Amino acid sequence: MVAVNIINTGTGFYPTRGFFPVQRMITPMMANQYDDIAQLRARIATLAARMVAQDGADYASAKRKAAFQLLGEQANAKRDLLPDDVQIDEEVRQYHALFNADTQPARLRHLRTVALEVMELLAEFNPFLTGAVLNGTAGEHDDIRLQLFADSAKEVQIYLLNKNVEIEISESDHFKGARHDPVETVSFLYRQEGVHAELYEYHDLRGARKQRSGDRPTRIDIAELRALLISDTPPEQ
Repeated sequence: MVAVNIINTGTGFYPTRGFFPVQRMITPMMANQYDDIAQLRARIATLAARMVAQDGADYASAKRKAAFQLLGEQANAKRDLLPDDVQIDEEVRQYHALFNADTQPARLRHLRTVALEVMELLAEFNPFLTGAVLNGTAGEHDDIRLQLFADSAKEVQIYLLNKNVEIEISESDHFKGARHDPVETVSFLYRQEGVHAELYEYHDLRGARKQRSGDRPTRIDIAELRALLISDTPPEQ
């Protein structure tokens, strides 16, 4: 005999066959599926973070390589399983805490100190610090990443060339997303550290200053970097 259940929909009652047994089966199945996805995403994040910390891989390529190692050819069809950058950040922090606790903090402070010097030299172009040196995940292989806001990219390039700085020019994704054109990026060495400065138009500065309350900052200016360095100074200093 098939069980008939009476369901109250709020607008009336109607019979349904075997509703409750099926519902009891579907809910655990969905929960298990979500758990499996979360675990796989966490494994990808952990493996990708190791590549970032050990080899200096960028996040995008590290995630792709990690997914391929775990999923093989299926990785291309399951890109929705890739962790986001925030999850990678947390895994990189944990990696440094476990394996580089005796060296990474000093390396991070050094990079932030050099970044401040560069930003002071480029002060007229409204420099902001971003990337791993800002968020605290920078290690042995990381460079300094800045965002500059000027009337034109040429203005910054000419300024650096007049300072006898050898530059290389490339492109980076716009911080506003793929719907915007890439921006020119100048790369150079300063105190033997790599610096990559994305060159934005001055009107982009307003959008760069907008950050949601409660979020970790995605960029900070000179004054904020100075304050960060002071707050991170060890007590004995």
